[in-house]
Amino acid sequence: MSNPVTSPVTPTFSSQLPTALYRAEQVRALDRCAIEEHNIAGIVLMKRAGRAAFEALLQRWPNPEQITVLCGAGNNAGDGYVIAALAAQRRVPVEVMYLSDPEKLQGDASLAYQFARREGVVMQPFAVPARCSGIIVDALLGTGLSGVVRSNYQQAIEKINSSGLPVLAVDIPSGLCADSGQVLGAAVNATLTVSFIGLKRGLLTGRGPALCGELLYADLQVPAAVLESQVPAAQRLQLPRLLAELAPRAADAHKGSFGHVMVVGGDLGFAGAAALAAETAARIGAGLTSVATRAEHLAAILARRPELMVSGVASGLQLEPLLQRATVLVVGPGLGQSPWSEQLLQCAAASNLPMVLDADGLNLLAAGRVLGRERRANWVLTPHPGEAACLLGCSVAEVQQDRFAAVARLQQQYGGSVLLKGAGTVIASRDGSLSLANVGNPGMASGGMGDVLSGVIGGLLAQGVEQDLAVQLAVCLHGTAADLAAEEDGQRGMLAADLIPWMRQLLNSGAC
Repeated sequence: MSNPVTSPVTPTFSSQLPTALYRAEQVRALDRCAIEEHNIAGIVLMKRAGRAAFEALLQRWPNPEQITVLCGAGNNAGDGYVIAALAAQRRVPVEVMYLSDPEKLQGDASLAYQFARREGVVMQPFAVPARCSGIIVDALLGTGLSGVVRSNYQQAIEKINSSGLPVLAVDIPSGLCADSGQVLGAAVNATLTVSFIGLKRGLLTGRGPALCGELLYADLQVPAAVLESQVPAAQRLQLPRLLAELAPRAADAHKGSFGHVMVVGGDLGFAGAAALAAETAARIGAGLTSVATRAEHLAAILARRPELMVSGVASGLQLEPLLQRATVLVVGPGLGQSPWSEQLLQCAAASNLPMVLDADGLNLLAAGRVLGRERRANWVLTPHPGEAACLLGCSVAEVQQDRFAAVARLQQQYGGSVLLKGAGTVIASRDGSLSLANVGNPGMASGGMGDVLSGVIGGLLAQGVEQDLAVQLAVCLHGTAADLAAEEDGQRGMLAADLIPWMRQLLNSGAC
């Protein structure tokens, strides 16, 4: 009988990530299901994980002069010992630095250590200062980490990060919370991460995208029934699938068929935000688009986009009759927090029209002076972390510690559909289900991006797209457009308006 560690298995890893996202405890349950219900030995899974990671390493760095594997304790360390053994088999110079005595390892991790010993892998305890070389493999801490990283592991993480060497993280960068994407004291900054069996949701939001580097996935060849044994904690959104849900336009359609978006905002000095939101709504396909703003801004907005209908309003009383022709409101771009702003928000909310609430609309909601803490089904809230903190009465740090929990709390408290912007935007739908969009890039860190996103959502709602679908589609269109713009011209200097033609192109590539 062949040794299960050394028997050849073709690895399966891909840059195409699955849609199902899991919490760490769910991934451990998937492991148990594979082992206990489908009779896949734990060491076989470990071997497959190690082989997938090693082959991914060779794909990225085909001729490594040296591999340094840093191993902790437990199964993550076991994966590291398998990688070291496979490197030795390939006659790649390899060394293991361990932070936990490998003689004390148990179960499958101990078997992996024995495999590495048989292959003659050089091993030594990690000590400060340590000399790492070549490619570093991070097999220190897996998904079981629940508290702050201990000091000796922090020293190893700091050594990895300061080495200037490329880093492969095994399953997850050590120190990153698999559930939330929060850094637990210190975390490895990886060049490449290979995640196994169930994709951990923390890899794709919070600090996850910045620390994972390139993210690959290996299902370890477990049966589909294993993955189906757990209800995913969230779903990763895919633009093509969302576009496929859009109905084609009827041949006899007219502008009245696709709704009327009214953007309410643009206090003195902030006309651009309202103009961006309105222009985007029109470009995304709304039949009619209008702006209710300060009278001082009429000429500027009309000069930018004459297709818009622009009205100057001095009070909520002047706004009220204009609302009768709207089907969807986008309230907040450039709105400000003046008495004028409060009047317009109060009037807009009283109409009970479907509403996208953004920017200072959210800040006024959080202040409770205009709307109180009401809960509505037919609105979409689009906070960034700072606005989310105001709405929840907590700090930005608390929001970022667990973005999934924050967006769920927002939805429970305010109702409707809620999206929490940032790296790995997370969305809570009206039924409480969670989704994530791993699109976009740092080029989006510029003014007006949120105004454009609000315009996309409003434009889709006006065309009759179901509310939760409209939010998910808008986020994916927005981020994917930014990625395309970055590919063409780079991230630096990207403006919000640069995304509009890309979004129109994407939208028309999937629906009429």
